Amino acid sequence: MRKNRTKLIVLAVIAIISILLFCLYNIQGGFSYAFPKRVERVLAMIITGTAIAYATVTFQTVTHNRLLTPSMMGVDSMYEVVQTVIFFFAGSASIFVVSRYLNFGLSIVAMVIFALILYRFLFRADKHPIFLLLLAGMIIGTLLGSLVTFLQVIIDPVEYESLQSRLFASFMNVKTELLLIAIVILVASFIYGYRLLRDLDVMSLGRENAINLGVNYDKIVLKVLILSSVLIATSTALVGPITFLGLIVSNLAYQFFATYKHSVLIVGASLISIIALVGGQFLVLHVFQLSTTISVIINFIGGLYFIYLILKESRKAG
Repeated sequence: MRKNRTKLIVLAVIAIISILLFCLYNIQGGFSYAFPKRVERVLAMIITGTAIAYATVTFQTVTHNRLLTPSMMGVDSMYEVVQTVIFFFAGSASIFVVSRYLNFGLSIVAMVIFALILYRFLFRADKHPIFLLLLAGMIIGTLLGSLVTFLQVIIDPVEYESLQSRLFASFMNVKTELLLIAIVILVASFIYGYRLLRDLDVMSLGRENAINLGVNYDKIVLKVLILSSVLIATSTALVGPITFLGLIVSNLAYQFFATYKHSVLIVGASLISIIALVGGQFLVLHVFQLSTTISVIINFIGGLYFIYLILKESRKAG
């Protein structure tokens, strides 16, 4: 326990150093203008990182699979569908695009409703394994991706260019007016989710053991799935989809902290996520000179890491 506490302190120090470096390094154009802008971007990274870390760790606990993430449910694909449909039918001058509040709310509502419908019709823990839900989510996500691609092919080129900026995660143009709303959703979700941590610790032992120890397994699973969807929807609607971030930070947390306690795993994964986002954005700004985006870097590294994890699991199974 002391070792894990020391590791958390080390990660917290690295995160603070990364944040200070990002906020203060090579400020140009006036400190009073540039510094607040960087602070806003850091807040967006903290919100996104902690939301994805919590959602992924808890999601992997109820699915008992460390290779799965909430994005496998197709929630990110629903965000792309919402944005593409708005641009295709209403255009970039539509109130649904111009009003960031309306766009943010519409995106979150659509993604959460999509997840709820998926759970309502497919999730029956007493009849079907949860992997049926995951398989259905992957299939629906693929179908939605195909729909997005079809609409993007026939959309007006000018509208398509505007649309592309929304489909890739970026912290350069943070929707500052939405930060407070995202913080409120995040804090409320964490307060609600804090009560589930002890049950999640027990659920990591498996369904049968958890039920024998008095956990209402099916009810907790449904709560976790909905809470994960809300958090992923919020982070995606705020900055855009980052597919592999959850996979990276959760598995690094499992390797770095030898514990079953979710209070440690979630905090550790959140700190790793913040370090990855802040460090990645620092590279985008000062090394790549904005020639790429943070999502490209994370998805590239995450894709390689995903392949490594699959090969590692296959060797264990063999």
